[in-house]
Amino acid sequence: MALVSDNGAIVYDEFRRDFADRFINFGISEANMIGTAAGLAACGKIPFAYTISNFLTMRAFEQVRNDVCLQKMNVKLVGIGAGFIYSDLGPTHHSTEDIALMQILPGMTVLSPADPLESSYCTEAALQIDGPVFLRLGTGGTPVLYSEPYDFQVGKGVVLRDGDDLTIFATGAIVQETVTAVDQLKEKGISARLINLHTIKPIDIEIICKAAKETGAILTVEEHSVHGGLGSSVSAVLHEDYSSSPVCFKRMGLQDKFSVGYGSYQDMKEMNGLSSKDIINEVQNLVDHKVNDKHVQT
Repeated sequence: MALVSDNGAIVYDEFRRDFADRFINFGISEANMIGTAAGLAACGKIPFAYTISNFLTMRAFEQVRNDVCLQKMNVKLVGIGAGFIYSDLGPTHHSTEDIALMQILPGMTVLSPADPLESSYCTEAALQIDGPVFLRLGTGGTPVLYSEPYDFQVGKGVVLRDGDDLTIFATGAIVQETVTAVDQLKEKGISARLINLHTIKPIDIEIICKAAKETGAILTVEEHSVHGGLGSSVSAVLHEDYSSSPVCFKRMGLQDKFSVGYGSYQDMKEMNGLSSKDIINEVQNLVDHKVNDKHVQT
C-alpha cells in the first residue's frame, strides 16, 4: 500500500489510477500516517509511507519508534529530499539528521541509494525485508550513476573506482560529486578508491576493514551531520575491529551546524563545503598526513 502526507501527487498518479484502494493521502499528518501504517502492517499489509524525510523522521519519530520499531512492524519509510536536495526551501527542509535518527532504532534497516537504478534496487529489497526499513531518497532528476545493472546486495558496498592512496566512502546523491573529485584527483596523480555505501545499516564491515588495511587512509563524505551518520558508522567499525591497522581518518559533512546559504543544489554543496573542490582538498590533506605519519613511524 502507498501512504502519502500531502505530497507525491505526480509520483503516484499511475499507482493511484490503477490501485485506488491501496492509496491513502493523510494530508499534513505524518504521525497519523505512521500510526496507520503500523496498524496496516499488523493486518498483514505492507505499507510504504512516503513524505519529506525531515517530517517523516522528526515529526513522527515517536510513532516510528513505538508503533513501528518497538512492535517490529513491517513498515517501509520512504523519506525524500535527502541532504540539501530541497536547496531553496532552507534548513527546515534539508534532511541532515535523518540517518542518525533512523539507524539508532533497533531493527531498522537504513538504505541510501545514489541514483535511480539503485533506488529501484533498494525499493525491491525493502519489500523483501521482513521488518522496518528507512529508504532515504533524493528527488526526481537525480543524475544516473550506473549505466548498466549490477549485483545489488543489502549491506554490501560497491567499489566505483579502485585506488591505493586512500579510500573514500560516500552515500546518497553526493556520490556523484565524489566521482567527479576522484576522477580529477587521478589527473593529479592521486589514486583514490571510491566505495558507495548504499546501506548504512547493516553496514559493510568487511569492505571497510579491507580498505583501511590496503589504503591506510579513509575519508567519508555525506550530506548529513558528521554526528551519527555515515562517518560515525565507519569510524565505529574501524575502532571496534581489533585487526585493523592504524588509519588516517576524516569525516566530511556538516560539522555540528545547520546548513547555511540559499540557492541551487550545487550552490548548497559549495556553500557547505561539500563540492568536488572541497573533497579534493580534503583528500590531498589526508594523503599528505598519511605520508608524514609514515615518515614519523620510520
